[in-house]
Amino acid sequence: MKRLKRLFTIILLLLSTQLLTAQKISYKSGTLSVDGKDIATIQKIKDQGSFGITGTYELYAMSGTKLIIGTIATDYVPDQTDNGSYYYRLTFLTTNQVAIFSLSKFGPEKSFAKLIGESGIIVNDHLDPQKVIEFMALKGKTPATVVTYSTVNRDLFPDVVLNSDGTIKQGFTIIGAFKDVSQGDGVDKYEFSIPSGLVIATVSFRGGTGASQFLISTIKDNRAQTIAIPVGREKTIASSVDRNQSTLIRLANWLVKDQYL
Repeated sequence: MKRLKRLFTIILLLLSTQLLTAQKISYKSGTLSVDGKDIATIQKIKDQGSFGITGTYELYAMSGTKLIIGTIATDYVPDQTDNGSYYYRLTFLTTNQVAIFSLSKFGPEKSFAKLIGESGIIVNDHLDPQKVIEFMALKGKTPATVVTYSTVNRDLFPDVVLNSDGTIKQGFTIIGAFKDVSQGDGVDKYEFSIPSGLVIATVSFRGGTGASQFLISTIKDNRAQTIAIPVGREKTIASSVDRNQSTLIRLANWLVKDQYL
């Protein structure tokens, strides 16, 4: 019984200590306050085309020194499991540090203010270098990078065909290439690239020319998905382009149709 009372007393003490040490974050009229003390001001620069929803945020010390710039990170793939956040790149100007963080879509400006207010990185009107490093380690994100590229302009009406040199044509235009990278484990694996040499898709499948299920990984959206492509009547220019030439034609057509190739 005494042990239970002692444990209960310890829990109450811990809870009361947390309540006493909890910081009160306030953000009003562009001024960020922690526990009633103004520590920074924030200016929002609206992004064109976003209807004012997103923007670039510049955070200044009360002395007027610019400390942080926050810009939306459009070069990263959105988290498919989190529809309520944006990725933002925060540049800590006085410590030469850059990291990616999540801000709420339901008020990114207030989310930015709260993130910085809770971080404790502003000390005596300056960024504390060690606290910035700790903040980045605790709250920073490592999202996947978006790879952007342009497909080749071509006449879209002719059939997609394979050539014996590994190139893919549509009409008179070479639109890409394919390469067999199978490793002899019963799984056929091919890479598809655009003329510049950039590999834009990797495809794995079983069943050779009779395959109908494919694991396709594409860099444009950083996505791996299983796709069903039924067997049909495919055309090739050469009669012995590849052991899986009819399957490759189906795959190339799918990649063209979905604007990957």
